[in-house]
Amino acid sequence: MLYVLIFLASTATAMLATIAVRRVALVLRAVDVPGVPRKIHAKPTPLLGGLAVFLSFWAVIGSITLFTDVLPARYVSAQFLGGLFAAGLALMVGGFLDDRYRLRARFQLAAPAIAILVVIGSGMGIVFVSNPLGAGLWHLDALQWQLFEFRGRAATFVLLADVFTVIWLLGMMFTTKLLDGLDGLVSGITTIGAFILFALSLSDKTFQPDVALLAVSLAGAAAGFLFWNAHPARIFLGEGGSVWLGFMLGVLAIISGGKVATALLVMGVPILDVGWVIVRRVFLEKRSPAIGDSKHLHFRLLTAGLSHRASVLLLWGLAALFGVASLFVQTQGKMYLLAALVCIMILLGLWSRKRSHSLASPLS
Repeated sequence: MLYVLIFLASTATAMLATIAVRRVALVLRAVDVPGVPRKIHAKPTPLLGGLAVFLSFWAVIGSITLFTDVLPARYVSAQFLGGLFAAGLALMVGGFLDDRYRLRARFQLAAPAIAILVVIGSGMGIVFVSNPLGAGLWHLDALQWQLFEFRGRAATFVLLADVFTVIWLLGMMFTTKLLDGLDGLVSGITTIGAFILFALSLSDKTFQPDVALLAVSLAGAAAGFLFWNAHPARIFLGEGGSVWLGFMLGVLAIISGGKVATALLVMGVPILDVGWVIVRRVFLEKRSPAIGDSKHLHFRLLTAGLSHRASVLLLWGLAALFGVASLFVQTQGKMYLLAALVCIMILLGLWSRKRSHSLASPLS
């Protein structure tokens, strides 16, 4: 019942907060104006919606922390909560500056870099991952050095764990950033992913009820925002929101027992799409991967004839299907699911390309 109440509180708070944030975005002129190929909305739409999700999430988690003894807890310490809030705040500030002033690509890395350093500094990291080739674990904490000590606490650089965390979180943040092209797509997939990680945190093998609180609150906040963000969207996440949601899913995957493979299955299609887009832009088109276009899979589904809603529902369905399936298999089974996901991604790409050419041909 506690988790149900937290979900409902986060959902209701986000629905109300989004109304207020939308008005603020209009006053500040933080508005997304159509005009380039990847902007498919028909009229100017307010940004900064991610701020509503962020505030709703922390309103609920902050209330639990201040007025109950449920948080902090074993896996979610007070130090970690403080670091998580500070990191998210950095992403919100960076996102607002980008939404308002359209920062150049190289400046957009500053806020994500700060957020990752803050969270690592607050104690978040992954010390092992399951061996995908068989039984056992791969330990990532073998090489570590103490950097300095402050007020009795030592700052330690753990080579493999920290490098893995940086790569993982950057990958998750820029996946959701680039995925945010269709109404409700990112907020819906975040809701699904947070629910999957919530279920995983309460499983007998993992059982981390404090991590489950964060996951279900994130799911509720994203679902409440989705009410306004579904097609036709009345507000967009904006830069800060799209990056923060990927960041939160990445963090939850790490602290919920290092369940990176589960998050990969939920986010598998967009991650593979982003990987292919980067390869295409850099090696085939010889241009910067930061320059956007309308060749992402979610856009190609539209040109292949699917409606906006059908495209979003298809990608939601794949995320839910593989996310739920990951709850019932072990590490090697997840590798098979990832292989199946790669095959589906290839088939979707080939189908959408063939279908698009067919619809564009005057002989079709």
